[in-house]
Amino acid sequence: MATSSDENPNAAACPVIDSLEQIGSQWRLVVLHDLQGGEKRFNELKRSTDASSRTLSRVLDDLQEMGFVDRRLEEDAPVATYYSLTEKGESLCPVFDAIGEWAEEWISTEGGDEDETAPERVETDGGSTAGTE
Repeated sequence: MATSSDENPNAAACPVIDSLEQIGSQWRLVVLHDLQGGEKRFNELKRSTDASSRTLSRVLDDLQEMGFVDRRLEEDAPVATYYSLTEKGESLCPVFDAIGEWAEEWISTEGGDEDETAPERVETDGGSTAGTE
C-alpha cells in the first residue's frame, strides 16, 4: 500500500501551502498586518487598507471564520463594530516582522545601488524617493 508521501511528492510542503491558502490573499494579508496595531473599527480598516466595503466585509468574515480575527459589537450609540487579532492572528506578527526584514535586505535598493531601469519607489504620501537619500 502506498503512503501519502508516495502519492504526493510535495507532502512536506503541504503545511506551507495550507497556510498560504488561509492567509495568502492580498486583502487578508493587508487586514492582518493592519490589525497588528490593535483593535480597529470597520471604517478605520476601510480607510487604512483602501479596500471597498464589500471586499473588506468578505475578508473580515473569512478571517473571523478561520479564527484569525475577533469581532466585537458595541451597541451603545453610536453602534460600532470592532475587529482585533485573536491569539492565532497575533501569532503571525513575527512572520510579518521576518518578511519585513527579508524585504529590507532583498527587495530594497540591494545594498544602495539603485538600478537606473527600475521603476521609482513612491512614498505613501505620494512623493518620489528616486534619486534622493
